[in-house]
Amino acid sequence: MSSSTRGTGGAQRPARRIALAAALAVLAGAAACAPSSQTGDDAAPGSAAPSAVIDSAADFDLDALVAAAKKEGSITVYDSSGDITKVATAFTAKYGIKATGVKNKVGDTLEKMTREAQADNVTIDMTLYEDGPSLVGELLPQKVVHTWIPADLADGIPAANRSPLLVLQKANVWVYNPKLFPKGCPVDNIWDLVDPEWKGKVALQDPLGKPNIVEWFNQLSNGADQALRDSYGTANPGEELKTSQKSAGEEWVVRLAKNSPVLTSADDDVAAAVASPNQKQPRIGLVSNAKFRDVEEKNYSMRVCDTLKPWSGYLYPKYSAIATKSKHPNAAKLFTHFILTEEGISHEMGAGGIPGSTAVKQGAFSPAGLTDWNKELFAFDPKYLAKDFADTEAMQDLWRISHS
Repeated sequence: MSSSTRGTGGAQRPARRIALAAALAVLAGAAACAPSSQTGDDAAPGSAAPSAVIDSAADFDLDALVAAAKKEGSITVYDSSGDITKVATAFTAKYGIKATGVKNKVGDTLEKMTREAQADNVTIDMTLYEDGPSLVGELLPQKVVHTWIPADLADGIPAANRSPLLVLQKANVWVYNPKLFPKGCPVDNIWDLVDPEWKGKVALQDPLGKPNIVEWFNQLSNGADQALRDSYGTANPGEELKTSQKSAGEEWVVRLAKNSPVLTSADDDVAAAVASPNQKQPRIGLVSNAKFRDVEEKNYSMRVCDTLKPWSGYLYPKYSAIATKSKHPNAAKLFTHFILTEEGISHEMGAGGIPGSTAVKQGAFSPAGLTDWNKELFAFDPKYLAKDFADTEAMQDLWRISHS
C-alpha cells in the first residue's frame, strides 16, 4: 500500500495528514456554496481540486459527447459490485463503445488507481466507489480522480449528493431466520445485540475487511450520539448510558466487539450462518440487501429485523469518480451520464436501492421486512466524510483491541 493510503493501524502518516487537510478544504468549499459551472482547470497549484465539476448548460451537448466518446473507443470501470458487468454490457449495447466492468475490492481499487496516477499509466477510467472517506481524504485531494456532473441531469441531483457525486445508496440490514423465530425478530433494540444473551450469536463481515462498516461506526460516533443514548434508555428504562468512550457510538462498538461476534470474510457467509436451510443456531446477522437473492436461489429463510430500533440497518453510498489522467475522458463522462439515468443505474438495483438522482425512481425490490428505506435505515451524512477519514485508523484500532 502506498504511503498515502490508509494502513491497518498505528500513527497517522505525514502524507495522510496532508491529504486530510486537503479533504477538509474540499468539504469546506463545498459547504460554502453549491458547485458552479467550471472546468476545474484553473485551480491554484497545490490546492485541492474541486470535488464537483459541472459544464455550463450552454456548453453541454450530449450528441457531441457521444461522438467524442466513440472516437476514444473503450472504457474500463471498477466497482465493488459484480453488477458493474451488467451496466457495462448495457452501455456498450446503447452506444457501441466497448465497456469493461471489473468487480474489485474498494481497497484494491484505491491502491491501483493511486499507483496508476503516479506512474502516468492509467487503465482504470473511472470507478463506482463505496468508500467515501478515502475518496474525500485521498483520491480527490491528490487529484487521482475528479467528479463530473452532466449539466442536463444536474437539476435532479441534490446539493448533498454532489460533493462527491452519489449515484446510489444500498443497504446493510440486520436479519434473522423466521423459521427459528416465527414470532418475529428476537431483538427490538440495537443495544440488545451487545447483551450477554447474544454473545457469540451476532454475525457480520469483519469490519477490518469491509470499509463501510468502519465508516458506519464513525458515522454513529459523529452524528448519532443522542439517538443511541435515547435508544439505550428505551432498552434500559430509568438507566442512563455510562461510558468511558468519547461517544455512545464508540461505546456500542466496544460492547459489540467484546460480545464475541461471529466474523466472516464475506456477506455470503453471514447469510449462511443465519438463514441456510439446515441452520439450527439462532443468530442475528448484518448483510447487504443484495444477499436477499439467496432467499430464492439458495432456499434461505431470511427477513429484516423490522422491529429493531432506532434502525434496522444503514444505507451506504456509492459514488462516481473519473480518473483525472484517463485516456478516455469523454467515454468516462458518457458512462457517468448513463449511470445517473434509470436506464443505467437500474442494473445496480436488482436487489433494491435509492438512486442519487431524484429524477430516477427507487429500486422496486425491497427485502422482506423492510418497508421504508429512508425511515428505517441510518443514512450517512456527507459532511462527516473528512472526519470519518481522520478517524478511520482510531476506529479500526478500537475494534481490534476490544475484539481481541
